[in-house]
Amino acid sequence: MAKPRIHVATSFIAGGDVVLPDGPARHVALVLRLREGAVLTLFDGSGHEAQATLIEVGRKRVVARIEQVIEGGGESPLSVHLGQAISKGDRMDYAIQKSVELGVAAITPLYVEHGDVRLKGDREAKKLAHWQGVAVSACEQCGRASVPAIHPPRSLSEWLGERDESLRLVLHPATDDSWQQADSVESAALLIGPEGGLSDAEVEAARHAGFQPLTLGPRILRTETAPVVALTLLQHHFGDL
Repeated sequence: MAKPRIHVATSFIAGGDVVLPDGPARHVALVLRLREGAVLTLFDGSGHEAQATLIEVGRKRVVARIEQVIEGGGESPLSVHLGQAISKGDRMDYAIQKSVELGVAAITPLYVEHGDVRLKGDREAKKLAHWQGVAVSACEQCGRASVPAIHPPRSLSEWLGERDESLRLVLHPATDDSWQQADSVESAALLIGPEGGLSDAEVEAARHAGFQPLTLGPRILRTETAPVVALTLLQHHFGDL
């Protein structure tokens, strides 16, 4: 059985003890049912992992002793910032989960013209915290020690105005494959629209911001499937797949 991987946002010191936060503590004690002496891997979300042993497991307190601290693995040489139009229900969760598994470096949920989700105030804050939790869970599963940032939702125009990645692609029917001609790419921005697609004006704004159209074949993909396929393509050409 593989050692459990648990995210704990703290500094690790070999020989030191870490008190697990409430959520991870409940998971360790009540879901995994681990007991004193069990070995697990902790990661801080910033690239470090720790091999640890549980020395106390109670209903209200779980403590792990750090045995060794190492640099985590699992990060792609290609840094991709995904701009994902917000979708309803668990489709957004799926897009975030699979994008993290495929090595995305950052994700910004986007408000777009044809999108049907608008979040405000506490609802936006709760949804953002939930999405970051999805990213953490994906890292626990896939072996990454760095948790990608899920940025607060913003308008497409704001996101486009901040882009400076060397390769910028917008999912849109096209025949231009010149993006594949680069020998190497270290950073990329990927724009995925909603179920109804980006409007003509939004596609033109993306082009104006240096984005090239990217087509993923003759079939229409759902908004949560598109980032999986596009990221796989990018990781194959310029990353570590």
